[in-house]
Amino acid sequence: MSRSSSFTAVVADEKTVAHDAASTRSHALAPITSKAEANIMPETADEPAEEDLEQGTKDQAPSKPSMTDPSQFPDGGWEACLVVLGSFCAVFCSFGWINCTFYTLPIAPEAFADKNCYTGIGVFQDYYQTTLLSAYSPSTVSWIPALETFMMFLGGPVFGKLYDNYGPRYLLLFGTFFHVFGLMMASLSTEYYQFILAQGICSPLGASAVFYPAMSSVATWFFRNRALAFGVMASGSSLGGVIFPIMVQKLIPEIGFPWAMRSAAFLILGMLAIANLTIKSRIPPNPRPFKFMDFIRPLSELPFVLIVAASFLFFLGIFLPFNFIILQAGQVGMSANLASYLLAILNAASIFGRTIPGFLADRFGRFNVMIFMSYFSGIVVLALWLPAKANAPVIVFAALYGFGSGAFVSMAPALIAQISDIRQIGTRTGTMFSIISVAALVGNPIGGALLSNEDGKFQNLQIFCGVFLLAGSTVFVAARWSLVGFKLKIKI
Repeated sequence: MSRSSSFTAVVADEKTVAHDAASTRSHALAPITSKAEANIMPETADEPAEEDLEQGTKDQAPSKPSMTDPSQFPDGGWEACLVVLGSFCAVFCSFGWINCTFYTLPIAPEAFADKNCYTGIGVFQDYYQTTLLSAYSPSTVSWIPALETFMMFLGGPVFGKLYDNYGPRYLLLFGTFFHVFGLMMASLSTEYYQFILAQGICSPLGASAVFYPAMSSVATWFFRNRALAFGVMASGSSLGGVIFPIMVQKLIPEIGFPWAMRSAAFLILGMLAIANLTIKSRIPPNPRPFKFMDFIRPLSELPFVLIVAASFLFFLGIFLPFNFIILQAGQVGMSANLASYLLAILNAASIFGRTIPGFLADRFGRFNVMIFMSYFSGIVVLALWLPAKANAPVIVFAALYGFGSGAFVSMAPALIAQISDIRQIGTRTGTMFSIISVAALVGNPIGGALLSNEDGKFQNLQIFCGVFLLAGSTVFVAARWSLVGFKLKIKI
């Protein structure tokens, strides 16, 4: 064989290898129709670009796909399902416990004449105001549950970065200890500053250290079914929001406040033991030095900024029905006994609202479903809750709003994951939640102020809630536009 014919054969073989490799990659990613459906994963120093085939030999094996390649996500299987189970338990104990502070006890209509009652009176706020902290004003006592929510979200950037660097294991252990320790210390507290330190700071910081690695770990196992996986995980907070308030409310008269808190802490310890045994990341940790710009850099991306802005606006209104619906129902004539079931209805409906829209989002586009459910939540506030003057519309509103608002809690992290490098998911979701923690902190006091200024009339509060939900929904539309424009038939 001549040298010319030999060279031609080698070139032909190399072209065949290149064509086969390209075909394999194309086949693996065929269902992904646009870059908006895939993670944005730039090449990094530890994952070099594909070698030039002309420099290789004809018998060189194709390089193994990266673990961040969308085709490599299991999207199911025993290990992935165990991670979802553990994350469900973690969210039950973290976000579900925080929901307990927003649970409103039934208050008789005659109490509405007292303006001090125009706040969302949670299980602990009611108990502290009437017993251990009776010398303090309701607004002062309300800083305990307000701090719980704020600290829960504020830890996001730090715990997210630690997750990206070292994985979930040590964070889960740290969070389990401090969450349980804080509640145990709260059971021994008698002074205001002790409750602030134990229940307002220590416990929610532990809950935060549990919540973020659980959420981020799920994202590493699912790509095509990610929104559904997030929905199943997030439904744990709805179930916790039903169980914990009833548990604490029933146990305090039976065994006293200290042992009621300890009982809740022991339940949390058992659930978090499952979380510690089952939650793990599929992506190996990649330790890198802490840089402040790691938290600021995502804010230079327009889609990320718009998602965070939309979530911030949505968070200003999302908790107002949870806090005030029982008070409003009593004002329109609902009995205290019937009103006590409203939040159970709302939280139960949100279980379906966190799973069914997630299933649909993986098939029709996460941004598409998020926009629909967000507008739905705002519309039912203005069209159903605002004019409600009888029992039936209030009950229907509780069910519909629970379903609609539940979708936001589960799908907001899925939107961030969709536009992010999965290796930075902890830092980016933590940055988002830390920003919207400000909205969670001020939203309910604003609602209470609107209620007080109108002598107990809920109209301004309801309008404020509905308008900000619709404003957040509109910014979600802008986030979708920043990715694909105004093309309506694209799955994104």
